[in-house]
Amino acid sequence: MKFSSQEEYGLRCLLRIAKFYHVGKSLTIPEITRAEGLSEHNTGKILRVLRLGGFLTAERGQTGGYTLSRSPGEIKINDVLFVLGGKLYDDSFCQLHSGAGDLCTNSIDCSVRSLWKIIQDAVNSVVKDLTLKDLLGSENELFELISQGSLKSVDN
Repeated sequence: MKFSSQEEYGLRCLLRIAKFYHVGKSLTIPEITRAEGLSEHNTGKILRVLRLGGFLTAERGQTGGYTLSRSPGEIKINDVLFVLGGKLYDDSFCQLHSGAGDLCTNSIDCSVRSLWKIIQDAVNSVVKDLTLKDLLGSENELFELISQGSLKSVDN
C-alpha cells in the first residue's frame, strides 16, 4: 500500500508552516521549497490544495506568505489526508473498480472489499484524533501516543 507524494509532501509542508504558528511568522513558497527540497511548482500546487481545504491562509505582498488558518491542535490529520488524497476505501470503491462491467462480479460477497474496509478502519483509528500538534513532537513521542492509544483532542 502506498500513500501519494501529495499526501507526504502536503503533510511535510503543513508541519513546516506549523512550526512557526506560535511566533506568527508566515512562510513563502521559496522558503518552504528550500526547506523541504521540493520544486517551487510542486510546493505551490500542494499549498493551493491545503489553502482550498481550509488549513492555510495566504497573504500576498512583500511580507506575505502562508500561515495556518487555525492552531495546530485544531487541525486533524484525518481531515488533511482526506483533502490531499481521499480515503483508501469508501463506499464508491466498488463502482470505481468494477472491471469491464458496470457491476462488479463480486458485489454480493467480496472478501477483497472487506480487506480494504478493515485497512481503512485501522487507518481511521490511528488518525481520527491525531492532530498537527501531535506531529510536531518527536517521532518517539508520537509512537508512544499511538501505541498507548492515548491520542486526545488537544487545545491550541
